[in-house]
Amino acid sequence: MSEPGAGTTDGTGPTATAGSTAAAGESTGSDLAVHLDGITKRFPGVVANDGVDLRVERGTVHALLGENGAGKTTLMNVLYGLYEPEEGRVVVDGEERAFDSPQDAIDAGIGMIHQHFMLVDPMTVAENIALGNEPTKWFGMAVDRERIDREIRDLCDRYGFEVDPGATVEDVSVGVQQRVEILKALFRGADVLILDEPTAVLTPQEVEGLYDVLEELTAQGKTIIFITHKLEEATHAADAITVLRDGESVGTVDPNRTTREELAERMVGREVLLEADSEPVETGEVVLSADGVTVEDARGVEVVSGIDLDVRAGEILGIAGVDGNGQAELVEAITGLETPDEGTIAYEGTDITEWSRRRRIENGMAYIPEDRHERGLVMPFDLVENGVLGSQRSPRFANGGRIDWTGVRSHTEEIINTYDVRPPDADADASSFSGGNQQKFIVGREFERDPSLVVATHPTRGVDIGSTEFIHDRLLELRREGVAILLVSSNLDEVQALSDRLAVIYEGEFIDVTDPADVTEEEIGLLMAGQRPGQEAAGSPNAGDRR
Repeated sequence: MSEPGAGTTDGTGPTATAGSTAAAGESTGSDLAVHLDGITKRFPGVVANDGVDLRVERGTVHALLGENGAGKTTLMNVLYGLYEPEEGRVVVDGEERAFDSPQDAIDAGIGMIHQHFMLVDPMTVAENIALGNEPTKWFGMAVDRERIDREIRDLCDRYGFEVDPGATVEDVSVGVQQRVEILKALFRGADVLILDEPTAVLTPQEVEGLYDVLEELTAQGKTIIFITHKLEEATHAADAITVLRDGESVGTVDPNRTTREELAERMVGREVLLEADSEPVETGEVVLSADGVTVEDARGVEVVSGIDLDVRAGEILGIAGVDGNGQAELVEAITGLETPDEGTIAYEGTDITEWSRRRRIENGMAYIPEDRHERGLVMPFDLVENGVLGSQRSPRFANGGRIDWTGVRSHTEEIINTYDVRPPDADADASSFSGGNQQKFIVGREFERDPSLVVATHPTRGVDIGSTEFIHDRLLELRREGVAILLVSSNLDEVQALSDRLAVIYEGEFIDVTDPADVTEEEIGLLMAGQRPGQEAAGSPNAGDRR
């Protein structure tokens, strides 16, 4: 048994784990649900996994922790049959397997719940769960809906899920949708569940509910592997944590015998400052203001309801909320991607409600979008081409109507080096980079525009702890330089640590605006779920409460 915090630190092999998890080198095939032995997976110019060993004991929760590009998702894609390794063995329940597809993995009892749920919104819970695997009756002439409903209810009763099989997916909460994804895997007979960043879109209360679900699943013999970059999540929920760095394992540790600081150092290879140092600064004039902004979606439904806000120079205004509560539409109105149906938006005292996106960029508004693929990058373009997006008409990069590609390349390479984009290849297509490295490039491009206003939407989503530290430091540096920052994030630690004021959005309204130092994470979570200050129970505010 290892000493607290002990184990290899040079990445040469796994460490012993304590508690309920046996030493990695001592586990036998009989108590292992999954054994990945010496897995190597290469892509052009990149070794994503380099001889990785992973031993996961049956009936446990095992966290896979690491930076972006460390090889976590690639390793799980090997286990799920999406990739075939060049070297190594996949052993499930003591039997060596060769998966040619995810269906082979599903047949072997492996299920995967992706960060972005694979659900059909207009369909019911039951239809989503059984989709592609529907039992039939009358010699295959009809779907046996009664059997589907019965089996789903049996699963809900067995694992303590409160899910209505007849509910439409688009009408249930994000936390329930996640349970639907888990039920879908269980319905297909999964004994090993892989969860990719499982708490990314959940409120604190939903996160606690997920932990209860994991506990019940493992109590009944299921095995959980979850990919995460959140230290708190790994140490709270896991029985064992395997850390990957640069495609190699740097050890498996017992969360009860290590610290967040030690885990962060294993991930990054250096000491990491986990708390942002947000010292108060003197604010200046109002840079951004919104007055009565109302936005309707394509169906004519009001998704932003008369919001007022202002952000001053040298201030970070944070907006917290569960995805889908109007923050995306509010940001689109502010950045010029949509025109509000009512209300006005002013920038440095000028009404810009009708300004184009390009004009806003030219006047110093930088924007980190929520969806990096749809709004942040042109995926088939290389990084040089993506580096000039939004600035292709700027005198800095254009002369006489022609783009100075030499200058653009130099600028792009500076972003790559400063923001540690991996691999450091300016000529590679954006689509070839991991999500975290795509995010780092977008952040770098927007921060380096010399802005007076930054609208940062989930700036560290999918980004590793080392890069998160860098991005937070850069946001605070911009704040000290007098830049106004509107920060939209579902990461409560992030908005609480960085914001000078915090607005919580629910169903298109600011349900409260407060000093983040004056509220707890639990109180913010209740606000995010729709409970106004003074209410006894969470829920949608009634018409009389709407502002």
